[in-house]
Amino acid sequence: MERTLAIIKPDAVAARSTGSILQRAEAAGFSIVAMRLVWLSKTDAEGFYAVHRERPFFSDLTTFMSSGPSVVLALAAPDAIKRWRALMGATDPAQAEEGCLRREFGRSIENNATHGSDGSETAAFELNYFFRGLELG
Repeated sequence: MERTLAIIKPDAVAARSTGSILQRAEAAGFSIVAMRLVWLSKTDAEGFYAVHRERPFFSDLTTFMSSGPSVVLALAAPDAIKRWRALMGATDPAQAEEGCLRREFGRSIENNATHGSDGSETAAFELNYFFRGLELG
């Protein structure tokens, strides 16, 4: 079993899509190992997305991620990272395939409903960022 971090972003929480996204994750075979509702401060969002600090979208991204509550999840499944990214779809919802979460729940490339770790090292950092000190079974 592999673990990955998933985030239901502020736009999807505000649109009341959390339950539908959770249902889709479970239907796709993911186990929810841990879950928290968080409202990131700007500083917390900057720490989480520090890898993107030099990118032109960093300020907008961290402002958005601190604009309202998000649901952070530790998901487990065989090949979880790759499978969650496939279920999310392309970063731009307009380019995501039919049936993908971002296609169904995202509104724009900036407000795309979900986040997922992009590799095992990233997953380890991201899971620790939100679930530090917790046993993730």
